[in-house]
Amino acid sequence: MPTKSVPKATLQRYPIYLKALRKLKNSGVTRIMSKELSEYVAIESTTIRRDFSFLGALGKQGYGYDVDRLIEIFNEQLGMGFDEKIILVGAGNLGKALMNYNRWNHVVGEIVCAFDIRPESVGKTPIPVYHVDEMKDKIPEGCRIAILCVSSNVQDAADRLIECGITGIVDFSHEHFQVPKGVLVKPIDVVSTIQELVFETNNMKK
Repeated sequence: MPTKSVPKATLQRYPIYLKALRKLKNSGVTRIMSKELSEYVAIESTTIRRDFSFLGALGKQGYGYDVDRLIEIFNEQLGMGFDEKIILVGAGNLGKALMNYNRWNHVVGEIVCAFDIRPESVGKTPIPVYHVDEMKDKIPEGCRIAILCVSSNVQDAADRLIECGITGIVDFSHEHFQVPKGVLVKPIDVVSTIQELVFETNNMKK
């Protein structure tokens, strides 16, 4: 377990490391130096060593890091038990695209079912889609994470999720809503991300 508070920027890099380490393992790599990993993920080796230090003494000088051990630790820290049951609320165009993609299995889990308020959306995808009124009965036992893709009645949808025990929400709604203490919300704003990228690429030209 981390021995001290992990900065947000470091947490955002951990999934990058894990994805790279899995690819390296599949390529037959069993041990790697921070400099080699740096070239693979385009992150400074000093940053990698600092990021890893939050998880304890993971490597040995002159030996590097054991790839299997790193994967095991990141799996533990990032909740990568491969069996996280994720639900989705809002089976419109975006929701359907996420359900059709649904390639999080063997990474973090998978979307197991969805909910929508529109009768025409119910039961029409490879993943079961139920009416929101059935949420309490249909939500999988132990489910903690939900993806929110609704464009209206967002607060009501969030309230329903929290009542069902959801403690983490990935939010595509772009609407403000309130959650009680102990519930985490991660907004996904594609427009803001593009704006940041435009700004950064413009600065690169100067």
